[in-house]
Amino acid sequence: MTSLTSTKSKTYDMVYIALFAVLIAICSWISIPTVVPFTLQTFAIFLSLAVLGGKRGTCAVIVYVLLGAVGIPVFSGFKGGIGVLLNTTGGYIIGFIASALVVWAFEKIAGKKLPVLALSMVCGLIVCYILGTAWFMLLYAKNVGPVGLSTVLGWCVIPFIIPDLIKLALALLIGQRISKALPTGFLS
Repeated sequence: MTSLTSTKSKTYDMVYIALFAVLIAICSWISIPTVVPFTLQTFAIFLSLAVLGGKRGTCAVIVYVLLGAVGIPVFSGFKGGIGVLLNTTGGYIIGFIASALVVWAFEKIAGKKLPVLALSMVCGLIVCYILGTAWFMLLYAKNVGPVGLSTVLGWCVIPFIIPDLIKLALALLIGQRISKALPTGFLS
């Protein structure tokens, strides 16, 4: 009986991970047109972590990135392929995995309480910014020429801070509501 329960649980885990990987892809296609266009990709990543938890949420993010890496057009602008990851902004996509790992690490150390989750998501976002900015600077310098940190921050980070924090807060709020609506033991 334990084997059957374990198999059923693993099957549910795979379904939820796949479902949230698809949600991340769909949200990456939704673009809010402003001076600097924003997608809902970050929202979906943090929602995945809020609902699924660190381990399963990280798996969903990894599945999403792998789908894009093999050429499925899951990234913003309906793009896909390893070339997107090897482009100047590819470090931010890889940074999503680092963000998820940070949230998972916080969860393992401090538990699943809302303040811990909020802090871990902010720290994960910072790690994503650091990784993506370093990647951008490295590739930009290689392909175009040297560029200053303040310039790259002005292009790639500063315009996104407030929208990303809003998306993070919405993901926490909606994630908490979804988690409360789910049956007890849904993703324990």
